[in-house]
Amino acid sequence: MTLLRNVAILALLVTLGGGLALAAPKSEGRAAIVQKLIDCRKLTDDPARLACYDQATAAFDQAEAKGDVVVIDRDQARQVRKQAFGFTLPSISIFAKGETAEEVDTTDGVVASARQDGAGRWVIKLEDGAVWSQVGVEELFKTPKPGMPVKIRKASLGSFLMTVGNQGAFRAHRVE
Repeated sequence: MTLLRNVAILALLVTLGGGLALAAPKSEGRAAIVQKLIDCRKLTDDPARLACYDQATAAFDQAEAKGDVVVIDRDQARQVRKQAFGFTLPSISIFAKGETAEEVDTTDGVVASARQDGAGRWVIKLEDGAVWSQVGVEELFKTPKPGMPVKIRKASLGSFLMTVGNQGAFRAHRVE
């Protein structure tokens, strides 16, 4: 799954049709299609409540099939947060709803390919598709090769440190 597709999914997660927030906190209101389903509980007449649920769930199912509503589970939300590691994205509360904020501070990967740019800085593509570029001018004693393990961790002031193999860490930023 490409990053662009993940960002598109994020956009779908926070919008619905006319721009109503899909996962907005209750004080801000829910998406209309979700609120209609919830409102069925208020009906006291059993046949009317059942009819309401039938209609609301059919509308919800249709909206999901068309892509107007995207439903993800907590594990999928964690995976998106992990895939977005290294990017500055707007805060999207849907990924933290119902749990304590889980900050991703490190990630591991494997080198898929590595090359040096015109300035002699390393550009390293990981097997998961993430591309990181060396920021500093630190020399690597071993050329990064496919299959080498990579560890990336957050550093100070929004920067990141990358370690390839058992070499020293160098500053890097995510470009893709």
